[in-house]
Amino acid sequence: MSSHNYIISSGNCQHLGPTISKDGVNFAFWSPYAAEVDLLLFDDVNDGNPTVIHLSSSVFKSTYYWHVFVHGITSGQIYAYRITKALDDSNSVSLNKVLLDPYAKRVLFPDHYNRFQEGSTEEAISGALKSAVVDIDKYDWGIDAFPHHSLANTIIYEMHIKGFTASKTSGLDATQRGTYRGLIEKIPYLVELGITTVELMPIYQFDENDARPGLKNYWGYSPVSFFAPHDRYSSDRSIMGPLNEFRDMVKALHKHGIEVILDVVYNHTAEGDDRGPTFCFKGLDRNGYYIIKDGYHQNFSGCGNSLNANLPVVRSLIIDSLIFWHEKMHVDGFRFDLASILTRDKKGVPMNDNTTLLAIDANRNLAECKLIAEPWDAGGLYQLGAISGYKWREWNGKFRDDVRAFLRGDCGFVKPFILRVLGSPDIYNEHEVDPQKSINFVTCHDGFTLYDLVCYSHKHNEHNGEDNRDGNDANYSANYGFEGPTDDKNLNKLRLRQAKNFMAITMMSYGTPMILMGDEVLRTQMGNNNAYCQDNELSYLNWDYSEQQSNMLNFTKQLIKLRKKGHIRAIKAENRLDKALKNAKIQWHGIKPFQPDWSDMSHSIGLLFFHRQKGVYIYIFINAYWEDLNIEIPSVPGHLNLPWYQYVNTASSSGKEITNFYICRRFNPSSKMIVKKHSIVMLICPLS
Repeated sequence: MSSHNYIISSGNCQHLGPTISKDGVNFAFWSPYAAEVDLLLFDDVNDGNPTVIHLSSSVFKSTYYWHVFVHGITSGQIYAYRITKALDDSNSVSLNKVLLDPYAKRVLFPDHYNRFQEGSTEEAISGALKSAVVDIDKYDWGIDAFPHHSLANTIIYEMHIKGFTASKTSGLDATQRGTYRGLIEKIPYLVELGITTVELMPIYQFDENDARPGLKNYWGYSPVSFFAPHDRYSSDRSIMGPLNEFRDMVKALHKHGIEVILDVVYNHTAEGDDRGPTFCFKGLDRNGYYIIKDGYHQNFSGCGNSLNANLPVVRSLIIDSLIFWHEKMHVDGFRFDLASILTRDKKGVPMNDNTTLLAIDANRNLAECKLIAEPWDAGGLYQLGAISGYKWREWNGKFRDDVRAFLRGDCGFVKPFILRVLGSPDIYNEHEVDPQKSINFVTCHDGFTLYDLVCYSHKHNEHNGEDNRDGNDANYSANYGFEGPTDDKNLNKLRLRQAKNFMAITMMSYGTPMILMGDEVLRTQMGNNNAYCQDNELSYLNWDYSEQQSNMLNFTKQLIKLRKKGHIRAIKAENRLDKALKNAKIQWHGIKPFQPDWSDMSHSIGLLFFHRQKGVYIYIFINAYWEDLNIEIPSVPGHLNLPWYQYVNTASSSGKEITNFYICRRFNPSSKMIVKKHSIVMLICPLS
């Protein structure tokens, strides 16, 4: 035991976690079934012989909460908790484990991290995770303004902090690659691409060792803390380094008008099931923090455990975490991984009016935050269109699947496809929501990349060590004649066209578009659709582009420009989806005007509408058929002699898919045009 002598007093539980004052630090945490507790104070992260401050329930416990004030310490103090005695032999706490503070703003990994705290007492303590006291208010934000992009004007770029710059091709110094600092260096790329919002895959401190032997947890859906930033993404590993570098990144992104949304995991932790490690919640109150039934963890996350999000103390933890990241770290919004787990009660039964999601929706501190739900979980609960709360937006999994199926050429998908393009009114109209309720995406981190979607008919996850059993089997993908990479020029040309089709539909559709990091340059994972454990070049963005990749990048930039100008949004924005669709007055066409084919055998459709804001008529024809179609172009409504101009054609030669209005190809009304197989054309007719 260290020889430090500290003066202590009872403290209070007004604020959970460590609270710094001029005289010392107050510690407070929830553990209702603990009878005696040690506060451990360390000299450094590898210290196996800490100072022990023993706390009795008669002085340092108020009903459910423990608290103590330690005089003479301040920011930088490393600490942990340890429960030495439980009430009535309760199985809700773990004895003699070194435990993190759930509210710690900094988590430290020792040099010889001992995940299960095995070996001698000193070895177990030395190798355990530890918390650190930080002065979170010591940071100069300067003049930092939240961009506040409306959802109608938002274009989301889902990205991985490390994967974005970790490759040697990034051109960055080795100390910057894969870090918050590295992202700052690449902001000009994001600005030139045109996106408005980055959605960062998990940056809460996670355990990279939570994977199969020999592999790392790369994605980060394995949190050990809900307040601390992941230190491995920081080029500065000092106590304050990750916190300050993350804020530097947010401030730099805001300066360039880019919002920051965090992909947050409040549905499970890295503690796993009963066979997993104990480092925090499982030790403090297993039966409170987690959904337990008949003594066993309920696994609705697919990761071993599920947080009991509707227990008041857990709900408060989640909301306090969100407020911290918004107010102290200036984050603009949150995307909730497997949000449906947060709608389950303490036994795992779904709740109709979910108090936690509604509380987040109505919280005044989060009033200006974007809230996005992944409206399903791994336990079979699927709540697309049914997430409680007006502010919530949803990842639209039906958009992904129906767009993939139709553009692949599947039968029976023309009607579902059009519904997705129109903002999914079959899902959202009855809820009287605005048109941006749907977050439209064709690809995300989970599944094929865009290029793999058009290169592989089957997943290839052999390197994950699970005999290709992991990952989704229903990908709605196609290789168009050959599995994987090929030198066949015609096949590569078709694949590129299909990738452009998917990108175009994502940008043209009603709702808020999201694209996956690297899809703009045809990033491939060689058919791996579950690369959660591939912390290597397979997952990293390759900054060394081929000619084909550069072509896709330029096409994506032009599409984003057109969407931001309003030229390719399917319909004028309204405050309600049903009102917008009613006012749109869409005409439907097939190969011949006013003869759309709605049959299950249809693989093409045309739609014509008037864009009031721009004063132009727009005609879009999608040919998902495997042969060229000779179509008759409809006349401009009320202006029978006005010509159409080709604005977009995904089958045009490289660099000419999107053309300047002044050099557009002209078509007279009732004339014919060839729409190439697997292609999309957009014609415009300005009235002035």
